[in-house]
This record gives sequence, C-alpha cells and structure tokens, in this order.
Amino acid sequence: MTLALEQIDRIVGNKHHNPFEILGPHQVKENGKNVWVVRSYIPNAESVSVMIPDARQEYMMHSEHHPHFFSCTIDRSELSNYQLKITEGGHERVIYDPYAFTSPLLSDFDIHLFAEGNHHRIYEKLGAHPIEVEGIKGIYFAVWAPNARNVSVIGDFNYWDGRKHQMARRENGIWELFIPELKVGASYKYEIKNQDGHPYEKTDPYGFYQEPRPKTASIVADLSIHQWQDEEWMEKRRHSDLLRQPISVYECHLGSWLHAAANEPAQLPDGTTSPAVIVSDYNPGARFLTYRELADKLIPYVQNLGFTHIELLPISEHPFDGSWGYQVTGYYAPTSRHGSPEDFMYFVDCCHQAGIGVIVDWVPGHFPKDGHGLPFFDGTHLYEHADPRKGEHKEWGTLIFNYGRNEVRNFLYANALFWFDKYHIDGIRVDAVSSMLYLDYCREPGEWVANQYGGRENIEAADFLRQTNHLIFSYFPGALSIAEESTAWPMVSAPTYLGGLGFNLKWNMGWMHDMLDYFEMDPWFRQFHQNNITFSMWYNHSENFMLALSHDEVVHGKSNIIGKMPGDEWQKLANMRCLYAYMFTHPGKKTLFMGMEFAQWSEWNVWSDLEWHLLQYAPHQQMSQFLTELNYVYRHEPALYSQDFEEPGFEWIDCTDSRHSVVSFIRRDKNSNDCVIVVCNFTPQPHAHYRIGVPEHGFYHELFNSDARKYGGSNMGNLGGKWADEWSIHNRKFSLDLCIPPLGVSIFKIDRERTAAAYEWRDNNAIEGT
Repeated sequence: MTLALEQIDRIVGNKHHNPFEILGPHQVKENGKNVWVVRSYIPNAESVSVMIPDARQEYMMHSEHHPHFFSCTIDRSELSNYQLKITEGGHERVIYDPYAFTSPLLSDFDIHLFAEGNHHRIYEKLGAHPIEVEGIKGIYFAVWAPNARNVSVIGDFNYWDGRKHQMARRENGIWELFIPELKVGASYKYEIKNQDGHPYEKTDPYGFYQEPRPKTASIVADLSIHQWQDEEWMEKRRHSDLLRQPISVYECHLGSWLHAAANEPAQLPDGTTSPAVIVSDYNPGARFLTYRELADKLIPYVQNLGFTHIELLPISEHPFDGSWGYQVTGYYAPTSRHGSPEDFMYFVDCCHQAGIGVIVDWVPGHFPKDGHGLPFFDGTHLYEHADPRKGEHKEWGTLIFNYGRNEVRNFLYANALFWFDKYHIDGIRVDAVSSMLYLDYCREPGEWVANQYGGRENIEAADFLRQTNHLIFSYFPGALSIAEESTAWPMVSAPTYLGGLGFNLKWNMGWMHDMLDYFEMDPWFRQFHQNNITFSMWYNHSENFMLALSHDEVVHGKSNIIGKMPGDEWQKLANMRCLYAYMFTHPGKKTLFMGMEFAQWSEWNVWSDLEWHLLQYAPHQQMSQFLTELNYVYRHEPALYSQDFEEPGFEWIDCTDSRHSVVSFIRRDKNSNDCVIVVCNFTPQPHAHYRIGVPEHGFYHELFNSDARKYGGSNMGNLGGKWADEWSIHNRKFSLDLCIPPLGVSIFKIDRERTAAAYEWRDNNAIEGT
C-alpha cells in the first residue's frame, strides 16, 4: 500500500508515462484480506474524500508525502463509479475519478493497424470522442506522440493545468484518457513534453472542431448529431459513371464570396445567434457568412447558373486567411470561421438536395510551421522529415509530410476518407501534386536528396497517392479525385491496377496556359499561333482532363479574365464569351472560379466580397446570362460530355484555317448518333458564306451563338439554322454555308424531326420522272 517517494514525485512532477499505475483504485491485500486503495493527485486541493453513492458512504483521503497527493483504504469487495469530493478555495465540487475508468475505445488491433498504416477509420479512435463508460458519459482522448516523455489533456475544464489530466501511454506511442462528465463543446489541447521535459501545447491533429482564429484550441464535437436528408443523392452517386456525365464546377472561396455586416447577427437553428467572426483588420466592418447562411445564398446562386458542382477552396482549419486555406493546421476540422461541423454538414446536405455536388480542396503536400500544429509535434520531427532537403518547402515556408512513415500516411489517407464518410462530400481536388511527386521541386542542385535509385521521383509520395485513391474508390464509388498536376508524369488519371496514380481527373494546366496566352494576344497576331488552340487535342486522350480557369489565374498581378482580354470593352467581353464557349465545347470537364461568371474586373481579393455591384450593369448581367445558358446547353447535350476521354467523341472538321483564326469540329454522343458542330472565330472579323463540311444532309439548328444580342453581342448568326448543301468540302459530301460572327462560337445540331418531315414532304410531292 505504501508508495515510494520517487513514484509520487513522478506523478506530482508530471513525468509518469502511465499514471494509472499509481492513481485510481488498486486492489491489495491487507492482513490477508482484499481491500481497495484509492489514490488521487488534485493540485490546489485542500481536502479530498471518496464518495460511494450506492452505499452513501464517504471516506476521507489523507495526504501522502505531498500536500496534494491523497490516498485512502476502502474495505469493500467491489468498487466502481465512486466519486471524489474536493474542497479547494473554500468551495466543494464532486467529480468522477478519471483514473477509475479503463478506456475501451482503442483496442490492440486498432493499434496494430495504425502501426502498419492500415487503419482506414483511425479518426474514430484517435482525437476526442463522446462515449459512455460503465454508464458514465464523458470524453475519450487519444493522441499519437511516440517520442514524448508524457502527455496531458489541458483545457478550460482544468484551467489549462497539465498536472490534472495526465494521459497513459499505450503501444506504439498512443496516449489516452477518458475524462468523465466532460461535455461536447469543451476547449482543449495536448500538453506534450519531450524527453528533456520541455512542454509543447498542441492542437489535436484529429480534432473535429477548432476555436475561431486567432485562438488555436480544439473543441470537442459530436459528428453524429446531424440527420442527413440526402439518401437519394448518395444512392444515385454510388451508381454513377462521372466520366460520362457533365461536370461543370463553380470554384469558390467561402470567406470572400460574400460577407455580412459585422453588426448583423448570425441566426442559429434554435433561434439564438452565434458570435460574429470578423473578416480581418482589412475589412473590420464585415463578418463571415455562416455555413447555414451560405446554404441559403450560395446554393441557389450556383443552381441558377447551372453548375453541377461547387468546389470549395480548403475549408479545413487554417490560421491565416491570406493562405486561402492552403496552410492547414486542422485537417479534420471544417473551419470555424463559418460555424460548427454540424453547420457544414447542413451546407453539404442542402447542396445535395439541390442537385449540386461538393468538391473540397485537399492539401496533403505540405503543412505550416505554426507552433500549435503538426511541426515538431512530440519534440521530434514526427510528421515531417528531419532533413530539410526532404522536409521543407522554402518557397512556401511550409513542411513536407514524411510519406515513408506508416502512421503519417495513415493520418492523411484516413483524412481523405473522413471527409467523404462524415461530411458526404463528393470529391477532392488534391492541391500541388507536382510538389509531392518530385524531390527536386523548386530546389536547386544540392538542395534535395535523390531516391534509392538515384532519381528525382518521390516514390513514397506516389505510392501514398495510389493508396489514397484506391481507398476512396473502394469505399465511395462515384466519387471524384482530381489532381492539380502540371508536369508530364504519366498515367495520373489511370487506375492504380494499371500502375497509374488512380485519380479520375487531372487539371489540364497546359490547355489553360495556351488559352490565356492566346487570348491575351491582339487578334491580328492569333493567326501565327493557331497551335495554341489545336495543340491540346494532340495529348487529350493521354489523361482524363479537366479544363480549369482557377483562382491562381486572377491573383498576384495577373488581372482577372476580362482584364487579360485585348481591345475595347465590347471586344473584351466578346473574347471572354469566345473563351468560355470554346472551353465548354472542348473535350474535358470544366471549372470556373467565382467572379468569372459575371466578368469581375478586379483581381480576386481574399479580404473582400466579389464585385456584386457590377450586376446592376447590362454587360455583366448579359455575361451571367450567357454562362447560365452555356451551362444549360452543355448539360443537355450528351455529345458535349459523354465521350470526353474517347477518340470517337471529337473530330476536327478544319483546324488549319490559321489565316482567319477559325476552327471547326464535331462532338459525338456515346449512346446515340447525335453530334454537335462547333465553329469558333477567334478574331473580330465576321465571315459571310463560310463553308464547313458536315457528316450528313439535313437541317442544322443553331443551338447556341455566343454573339447573340441578349449576351451583348452583335447578333450576327444564321437565322436559327441552315440546310446542308450537297457541296463537298473538308473531305465530306455535305457542307453548311454559314455566317460566322466576330469573336463568336456557334453550336449546331441536326434537327432530325424537321429533316425527316422535309424528306416526307418531298417524297409525297415528288413529280413522277423527276
């Protein structure tokens, strides 16, 4: 029963790796009889007693070698669910003893799977979880810190005192503790001491919720409380082949799409208001919209524009607004700038009920050096490489994950699965894949370390990406995994069983640069750069491409899209319409960044709203209407999306007319004989009687004309359509004699009903012998 002074000192000094060996109830023999010894260390307590509610008994504890280390002997055969009555500062409180509860949540098999990097739902074990143990509700905490001397849970509930809730070490360096009666909403961190006793206060890597910046504590959250209403959407997605469906993505940064006035309260479902999160010192009069407010405003807006998906710039918790979310500290926590985890679930749920998918940007390539985050987590380079030649992005001031460590890989790919599992997202866009794949990315000679074969490829990162994508599609069929990858790394969007990285889409960065370079030219010079327009089809079938005009193209002095265009205001807008129409008719899925839909003039500013005031002017209203109707045509013409990645889906009619900067091509439907004809004029010079070959005879209805008056164009066109002539051109028997509008894209489709009716009339009215 008597403890050595050294054992008590280890508890009092917060140096013990397993306080359960000392504290809590211990059955011992006294005079040949089994009795219980209860020990407790309560800093600042004046007196402590053990209360046994069912027996209505109280046992006074006595100090042992230290004024705040208490013990007593209890002569009972069983001892469970006892309470401690503590007197401190003249006040009494009653608690359940944390060291009287063994933690059942983390099994030896869980630890084994995590150690080998194969625990796909480790987020259900590590972190903070509301559970019930022996009939008592509380919060279970678990954190991986294998090189720590000891770890404690600290928070508002214990005055941030690491001595009060010391954790116990399990195998593989996992520390755990159940704190009874602690509730959802409690703020907490881990106090981690290295082998020299130096303390670090760390946010929970698996924490589900964090305090709004500039605070950095994690908050206990319950992710099971939202009642999902998207069963129909989820079941339909599970059976979908997205590569044969229209995908038109509205890329959005929630923190700068729109704000509310700082003094305007945010209403919660229960009728109360939530604290306003002010945007920044740059915009002190504004606050962030909540996820629920965004559901009311953003979703109908995107739905009316006709987009199929919303892509959110990273919504994982991040400390600095100016990073746009790409320097993540809380990988498992949706940012509290806009509300709680349940609020984000509500946003996603509303998107699905409105028929809109949700894609989130995911950042497994690097993480910031903020002290409360992952760097030097347990006093060692745990999540990052120790060697800066492998572990640091000097250009970004961030650290690189150690993909060769099982537990680190497990942390990351379980995180990807987490967002699909708990938040029902429909896809991820993986940021900066190129920086992960190459060891010499943005490094000079001598600043990087070759792989085991002497090459520059990061084999461990490539294997990690394959495993992540394999797991995503295994657990969540119908999901999207999109790579932002800008190099010639082969088979990025090929299946993992063929040796590919396993993404189902890859951003076509080459197309984007070629297009912007081309459209920034004065139209007269475009005749010398026809290759910019046509080159993408040379490699189009090497990957499953997504065409993206993203946030990166409208910041850092690059100007917004309209500002890149040459000419007067009319020509700038016509160039934009021409670019968008070519993008939506070119093979590949589509992504546009917010503000581009109504021709915002200013660059994107993360601190302020989009320039919504522009929509009071006709040219910007017309651009919005243009994109809405372009989205409609795209979504309702299978020829424009069903064979994006197959050779029969695209055929040039003529791509050689560089003198006029005109191209024409055919897009074909996978499941029918339908096709559309697209004619693009990339100069302000209209062309009358411009003839192109077509596949068959008939009446070709003009489905869409980017130069229509309702879009702000000159209204040149073909009076609704043209009959094909038996006039051979472009190796085709039939052709159309067209009026090609300036800086215009025209889309035609054969009207089979009208054509058949005309043939029938001809046959019925034919004169014998003619």
